[in-house]
Amino acid sequence: MKAYAITDIGKKRMMNQDYAYLTLDSIGKLPNLFVVADGMGGHKGGGYASRMAVETILSEIEKDEEESNAQILVDAIRHANQCIKQAASEDERLSGMGTTVVAATCTGDMLEVANVGDSRLYIADEKEIRQITQDHSLVEEMVRFGGISREQAKRHPDRNIITRAVGVEDDLKVDCFFVPLKKGDKVLLCSDGLTNMLEDEEIKSILNEDLSVCERALKLVEAANNHGGRDNIAVIVMEPFSDEVSR
Repeated sequence: MKAYAITDIGKKRMMNQDYAYLTLDSIGKLPNLFVVADGMGGHKGGGYASRMAVETILSEIEKDEEESNAQILVDAIRHANQCIKQAASEDERLSGMGTTVVAATCTGDMLEVANVGDSRLYIADEKEIRQITQDHSLVEEMVRFGGISREQAKRHPDRNIITRAVGVEDDLKVDCFFVPLKKGDKVLLCSDGLTNMLEDEEIKSILNEDLSVCERALKLVEAANNHGGRDNIAVIVMEPFSDEVSR
């Protein structure tokens, strides 16, 4: 397995509120872990929320005795939700903070994914790219109900409004996905700082270039910045069936 994680401030933001984490070693009962979080909530709150979410998720995974990998991810995200809500209630400077989370673990040829918000997980091969997660966003709901087209959603002024976030709700719903993998698949976890700048086909093209996972991740960030870099960018690129490790 190869994997590489990177975040970038982009060209317009004053601070980086995205957080990306990976380990190819076991953590608790999970064989590996990949997490992207995109914080929101004021000058201080967003970065605090994304970092706190990931740190809490790691801590919870290490001690969770559940047998289901997906349930371990869900439990950890829900606990992070409560911790962020508590922190925000105790410090008015952090009021309203929250974060997206997309997390995944890979066992053999099965990828288990959990997400809240509009950070995404894709699987790509030479033929196609598939968005596995479903955005919890206002424009995604509009697309789902036929109000706007997918193309209009990419440019809609409310495209950054999310309808579900970690640290905001009392009883957080976490979506889960179970995805079989095959040789040649590339896995991408990313924040909307990437997907708002690049079309899926451009992402697929870069993921399939004859480059290392590190070079692909860097090239995705570079392309997003070349298209305007309007937001922070978080990227994890993973090849599940490679023997070489890159971090």
